[in-house]
Amino acid sequence: MSSEVKPTRASGRDRTLTWVAVGTALVLVTYVTPIATLARSAPDLGAGPAAQAWILSSMSVGLAAALLAAGVAGDTRGRRRVYLGGLVLMGAGAAVCALAWEPWLLVGARVVQGVGGAAVLACGLALLAGSTEPGPARTRATAVWGASVGVGITAGSLLALALDLDAAWASGWRETYAVTAVVVLATVVPSRRGMPAPPGVHGRVDLAGLALLSLAATALVAALTQGRGGVDPLTGVLAVVALAALLGFLAVERRVPAPLLDPVLLRDPRFRAATTGSLVLGLGIIGTTSYLPTLVDAGLDRGLAVATVPVLGWSITSVAASVLLPRLRVAPSGPRAIAVLLLGVALGQLLCLGVSAGSALWQLTGAMVVAGVATGALNATLGREAVASVPPDRAAMGSGANNTARYLGAACGITLFATVAQIPEDVTVGFDTAILASAGLTLLGAATIASFGRRRAVVSPSASG
Repeated sequence: MSSEVKPTRASGRDRTLTWVAVGTALVLVTYVTPIATLARSAPDLGAGPAAQAWILSSMSVGLAAALLAAGVAGDTRGRRRVYLGGLVLMGAGAAVCALAWEPWLLVGARVVQGVGGAAVLACGLALLAGSTEPGPARTRATAVWGASVGVGITAGSLLALALDLDAAWASGWRETYAVTAVVVLATVVPSRRGMPAPPGVHGRVDLAGLALLSLAATALVAALTQGRGGVDPLTGVLAVVALAALLGFLAVERRVPAPLLDPVLLRDPRFRAATTGSLVLGLGIIGTTSYLPTLVDAGLDRGLAVATVPVLGWSITSVAASVLLPRLRVAPSGPRAIAVLLLGVALGQLLCLGVSAGSALWQLTGAMVVAGVATGALNATLGREAVASVPPDRAAMGSGANNTARYLGAACGITLFATVAQIPEDVTVGFDTAILASAGLTLLGAATIASFGRRRAVVSPSASG
């Protein structure tokens, strides 16, 4: 079977773009829901510190476990089929979350949401690549995809605020999950009708490598989550399992005829830069923005409504940057362009330094706006590079690898930021220390990625893929 994926007609392309953008935004709505609702859900469910850490990170466990697997399944069994299955899992998981009566049921449902979200993210970006030709059309499509990430974060925060009802019949958090479940499930049928159904390539799948890599990612995220309350024997066991599974994966990949990750891809500077850039983005700015509501609400005592303002400034600006990116005469492309955009993210993080109880809200919001411009441009650029740096028939795998890096980075970044920020008793001192660590990782990542591109062009004409 030919590896070429023929783009669909313009009308089909636009329908695909619309529903993939909606699905991606809903994944991010689902991802950020616990951040805004934990203050209400934790006491209601009787969740202690350990359970709260798992509520925040459990979707990351599902994402880490399933992203690459979903990409491989999409490439071999059909991307639309896997994508629609992901929507069903996301909606069902949200419904269980809304009905949960104890914290660990909520955690389990969040893992299911993560598995569903993995299918949507991995196959959605691949469906876009299959429906658009390299050039302006794909630049526009991946820009809209990047914007949908920011839209989802914004919508999730606003939904939680809107449903934080002060009424005897309202929980203040169940309603958010219930509305999400209804909206996600309502998109399944129109998504099926609006998307093409490209056939999968029923080739050999590296099941051993896939199982080992999924186990390594799952165990790593679980170890990070469990370790937020202090290192205990279970944390150690999970860390050992993650390392053993990773070593096993590397050993298997050297021997199988059709490895899960082709070594040729790992030598491609564009693939390495896109994957590393997603990892660094998760390690840095995602960890920062995840902690900001806690800092403003609990640390600075400004309240939940005010606490969401800096994050909204970041996400809204990132949406605008993603949408406006195709208007540039040249589209950012290649390792050095990714490195430059990461420098912009680090600058926004460093502008957060020096916040105190008496600081004006505009300081944090302005810093997040700066970071948002770079983040939005990065989301669009990384999305395009993730599928442009792999063969057309492996686009879902490329997207899965890219998003796996992003959410593994996010799980590590959130854990690192929260741990460092809570070491000093003074919350503002802890926040400054965590910002320096997080921005330092972003700068280190930028320098590493820049070294990939010494023989590559910094930008390419927007007509290129």
